[in-house]
Amino acid sequence: MRRTVTLSALAAVLAATAAGSALAVGSTAKSEPPRASAADHTRQQRGTLLDRVPERGVLRVCTTGDYRPFSHRDPKSGAYTGIDIKMAGDLAKSLDAKPAFVPTTWATLVDDLAAGRCDVGMGGVSVTLARARKASFSEPYLTDGKTPIVRCADKDRYRTLEDIDRPGVRVVVNPGGTNEEFARAHVKRATLTVHPDNTTIFDEIIAGRADVMMTDASETRYQSAIHPELCAVHPDEPFSFSEKAYALPRGDAQFKEYIDQWVHLATHDGTYKKYEDEWMKR
Repeated sequence: MRRTVTLSALAAVLAATAAGSALAVGSTAKSEPPRASAADHTRQQRGTLLDRVPERGVLRVCTTGDYRPFSHRDPKSGAYTGIDIKMAGDLAKSLDAKPAFVPTTWATLVDDLAAGRCDVGMGGVSVTLARARKASFSEPYLTDGKTPIVRCADKDRYRTLEDIDRPGVRVVVNPGGTNEEFARAHVKRATLTVHPDNTTIFDEIIAGRADVMMTDASETRYQSAIHPELCAVHPDEPFSFSEKAYALPRGDAQFKEYIDQWVHLATHDGTYKKYEDEWMKR
């Protein structure tokens, strides 16, 4: 009888011990934070560009160099000028760095950014959902939209998409960006020609080899200001709505917050307007 009681007591102790161990394990599991993913670990190792750019002393800026008044690269000297080139210098200075411009194209800009070839994409970049899948965007600094630019003698002939998309009308467009995307979506009956050099594309209209280009209203205003033969058609009432912003790497919230604040200040304290006026009043 005594042996039976002893065994029963031992079994009770073992059961209680096992239960306590299970509770302890369960409690530990619940208190542990979730494990970081490999991507999170890599991001932590790399840190934020808000720290790395000042440490490096260089802000790498992807820009096409073919889109005045925002970004233009002189083919002879290789020097960059434009509104966003000035803005890049201002941004770099705020980060205790100097700008270094990385050549890119409209077709590869966000891919170059995503691959880490640069820290920011600048130069009249329009925000699109396709680009937003690969890059983040800063707070917008300009509202824009597609509108025609034509020879001034034809300014009343090409006011609507219906006027433009007719047989016999010659539409010219630069490749790889939102201009080509817009033109291919709306030009079905007119002749559409892709001109590879955005710096000389307006000469095609002046020379009579093309009739119309549809581009951002900001660009039509600038090109009509420097080419008296060309007229921007209703730039205040464009065919579409878009915004220009600076393209940023995905996943770096601290850097994006800083850029957003910088853009907000620059567009309200006269910095951006000063650079814009330098170009638009030429």
